[in-house]
Amino acid sequence: MMNTIQKLMGLSSAEEFFVELDVAYQPEVVHVARLHILRRMGQYLREAELNTMDDDALRAACRDTLERAYGDFLTSSPIAERLFKVHQDAIKPSPAPEKPFVPLSALTTISTGAV
Repeated sequence: MMNTIQKLMGLSSAEEFFVELDVAYQPEVVHVARLHILRRMGQYLREAELNTMDDDALRAACRDTLERAYGDFLTSSPIAERLFKVHQDAIKPSPAPEKPFVPLSALTTISTGAV
């Protein structure tokens, strides 16, 4: 008999997570934020004490974290949440470009022969 983690590891789409954990969802929300929802769920699961739970408690924790992650994206957007590096880098201040520096000692005069 497969435990909850084994079942979840065998899933291949965000929608399958919602069905397996019996969490209601709006397809248009999941369509836009599927990867973000699952990533946020993973963040929430890392905060939980999963090692001490039996399978029923583990399933409930997974369900709760999926509901919580999904709720984040009902009131926000993937860009606003910035879970992925590409979104984080988009708002990171760019370093000021380095100005070229030529020391005075590098300058030489060219004699043209005219006085």
